[in-house]
Amino acid sequence: MHYSSILPDVVKIADQASERVLHIYQSDFKVDYKADQSPITAADLASHEVIVQGLRSLTPDTPILSEEGASIPWEERKHWHRFWLIDPIDGTRDFTQRTGEFTVNIALIEDGEPVLGVVTAPALKEAFWGAKGEGAHRRDRTGKVLPIRVAEAKAKKRVVASKNHLNAETRAFIEKIGDHKLVQAGSSLKFCRIAEGRADLYPRLGPTCEWDTAAAHAVLAAAGGTVEMLEGEPLRYGKEDLLNPFFIASGK
Repeated sequence: MHYSSILPDVVKIADQASERVLHIYQSDFKVDYKADQSPITAADLASHEVIVQGLRSLTPDTPILSEEGASIPWEERKHWHRFWLIDPIDGTRDFTQRTGEFTVNIALIEDGEPVLGVVTAPALKEAFWGAKGEGAHRRDRTGKVLPIRVAEAKAKKRVVASKNHLNAETRAFIEKIGDHKLVQAGSSLKFCRIAEGRADLYPRLGPTCEWDTAAAHAVLAAAGGTVEMLEGEPLRYGKEDLLNPFFIASGK
């Protein structure tokens, strides 16, 4: 598959979902809670609906796994060599707290690897996308699109961390790095800040699911970065257990 042939359409789908999300974000929305007590709003469901409809039209034969439709059994999923992995809104807490740092995420997975990803930040009016072998790009709030690349290695690491999920294990890991600057960001934007050269390292020693990371992982990889488990192996997707192991995302 030539990723460049479908990437503009995937960006368009993400933009359409972002418009629906932003409309709800600017309204007096209601917050409900799932069985695991994670928040969900009408924006999550609206984004899911737009993305699934768009991807089914674009690639009718490619299966889709979404956070808001994750009940597909492993017996079916284990046969998927290529599938779409989406998080209609990553950072729902940022959404409900109105920080603006939530994202819409669409990834294409092939044999466990995220090979194409689109991340939009509707409230910040930013977008990031990338594909294997084709580089990564950022669209700023003025609509200008520029290629992005991870920064060259520096002695003082800029470590990006979660605003809502900075636990004791991650704090301890960061302290061991030595001289560093802490850069805070929400949702999958943490990967994107590394991809555009504004941060160098993102250690995540806490729970995430595959849909939380896949799209931004693809962007970072296309920009020259890596996402590895603590043992040094690449973070993979399409597992029976949808929880990610701990990982470290980094630039050069």
